[in-house]
Amino acid sequence: MSPAGEPQLPATLEGFMAQALQMELEAARRYQEFADMMEVHNNPEVGAWFRKMAAVEGKHADHIMAQMGWREVPAQVVGAPMLAGMTASEGAATDEIHYLMQPWHVLQLALASEERAEAFFAQLAQLATHDSVRQAALALQQEEHEHVELVKAWLLKVPQPDANWDQDPDPPRYDD
Repeated sequence: MSPAGEPQLPATLEGFMAQALQMELEAARRYQEFADMMEVHNNPEVGAWFRKMAAVEGKHADHIMAQMGWREVPAQVVGAPMLAGMTASEGAATDEIHYLMQPWHVLQLALASEERAEAFFAQLAQLATHDSVRQAALALQQEEHEHVELVKAWLLKVPQPDANWDQDPDPPRYDD
């Protein structure tokens, strides 16, 4: 945060795109982790959906890399904090994952993540003081809006789970 309490916005297009790249890489990593978790819990169908979402986020990162002409992830991205005062994460929290979740749940998480990303870029476009950053934020906001619509279309193709989807007649037992 700046002394006035305002979020620190990137001053350059490169800085902004580095932040956007970081978001996409983090989302891909998180979806991969969730896929691994689902496979450990013998839920390969949901694991496959998480892997699909990881691949989508990976393509977003590849697009940013190509757009910027970067051959490697810039050093400023590796370990860099997200923009202070702004919620940008596209990834879901680990506590939102259940070993019996179904594809519908994955898509609900993805929808919420894409909506957060769209709102983040809209907020950044509104606050940006550099035209190149504003234009890039608006373009990424539009891309995230398209992702929101894609996930909504996918949601129409998968069944919504029954109310008791999380009831396991043979829950895991942990013996010491």
